[in-house]
Amino acid sequence: MQTLRPVPRTLLRDRAYAEIRDAIVAGEIEPGAVVRDADLAERLGLSRAPVREAFSRLVDEGLLESKPQSYTRVTPLVAADVRDAAAVVGAMHELVTRVAVPRLRPADVAEMRAANERFAAAVRAGDVDEALRADDDLHDVLVRAAGNRAAAATVARYTPLIRRLERQRFGEGGSCRSAGLHERLIEACAGGDVDGAVSVTERIWRTLTDLADPD
Repeated sequence: MQTLRPVPRTLLRDRAYAEIRDAIVAGEIEPGAVVRDADLAERLGLSRAPVREAFSRLVDEGLLESKPQSYTRVTPLVAADVRDAAAVVGAMHELVTRVAVPRLRPADVAEMRAANERFAAAVRAGDVDEALRADDDLHDVLVRAAGNRAAAATVARYTPLIRRLERQRFGEGGSCRSAGLHERLIEACAGGDVDGAVSVTERIWRTLTDLADPD
């Protein structure tokens, strides 16, 4: 019989972080809501320690704010913060696209096409969660191919701030990102057109900056 090993503490922390982050991004824990480590630990079936560690990371990433000995709560949705995040994330995607395009294999392009098909189907169905997952999957192909860990970490850190606003706008009847722009990006990638792929990437992320300032 295989010997069971304890689950590493880091995995519990990462699980708590991912679950709480996703709940904040989805609006299940609303802006301004006070969060308590004991309550969330019970809901997640974890001890309080990994939840507290997750809180610390989420404060650092701008999704929570904390006043010692007083409260920890979800940050309000501030358009200026989203614009800043979109500018940084967009710049990182332009960087990884420039590096990744010459490295892409046919299988990578096929993965991007499949993700865009899922994206388009989700948009037609009004499934925002699936649309955003497919969008992440499409762009993650380029992030992986570039192999720039600093860029990947920056994208992972700031994208949730953008997703919060996207979900709110879509819930108010706004439109999702364009599958057509994705298709143009994929065609540029398939043809090895680095400048074309970077140009489309810049346009994609500019639309998100505009989303934070619709007026």
